[in-house]
Amino acid sequence: MVDPTDAIGKARQAVTERAELPGMSLMEHLEELRKRIVHSALYLGAGFIVAYLFHERLYGLVQAPLDRLKINLNYTHPMDPLNLYLQVALIGGVILASPFILYQVWLFIAPGLYQTEKRFVVPFMAATVGLFLAGASFGYFYVFPGALKILVLGFGKKFNPVMTIEDYTGFFLSIILGLGVSFELPILIFFLAMFGIVSPKFLWKNIRYAILVVFIVAAFICPSPDPWTMCIYAIPMLSLYLIGIGVAWWVHPSRRRKREAAA
Repeated sequence: MVDPTDAIGKARQAVTERAELPGMSLMEHLEELRKRIVHSALYLGAGFIVAYLFHERLYGLVQAPLDRLKINLNYTHPMDPLNLYLQVALIGGVILASPFILYQVWLFIAPGLYQTEKRFVVPFMAATVGLFLAGASFGYFYVFPGALKILVLGFGKKFNPVMTIEDYTGFFLSIILGLGVSFELPILIFFLAMFGIVSPKFLWKNIRYAILVVFIVAAFICPSPDPWTMCIYAIPMLSLYLIGIGVAWWVHPSRRRKREAAA
């Protein structure tokens, strides 16, 4: 079980260690936050405009799993087709603008980092975008088509499917975005370890709970009740947790202090 006092103690230690870093007043923090939000919004707007120029191609990617099943989308409200184009353009814009938005996030937190930690900016951005795309691709090419086949051709084979734009896009985005975000686990561990909140020893000690959670999540997203298929979905997520342990070992403050002492 997690010891709350131990976690609080580590957090306090991390705060104490960073007390030597240049400080900013509350108003300076708010001004910096406002600046980064404005810049991020501008990048997002630019990404949305570019993505909307290709909205029909983006819609083709969303429609492709249904095309393979020879199912057409229907709509019940005159605004539904426009909303679909806007949604896919927005998601495409977020992906296009994500490196620039992530850089704004990094610029906001950089004043609270040591000089040796600031060198992680390029790996941080590359890993964040790459892991999200890997999770989204895993969902698009494997999880979502498998789920459609099981639900439509399996459980629904005796019925006539009437897919609406609203229901289909909600189902599509929940799987694609959900897996994309879940693949960011090593990035979350990266920050928790960097600030001394978790340690590689703690993560390894509680790996049995991580395995349990991973297989529970895999059971929900797996389109087939077959245990071997569920393992196929669980292995990537468990691998990300193990990668996160390696990341925690590399960036944890205790290891950084040892490297500095050796130098």
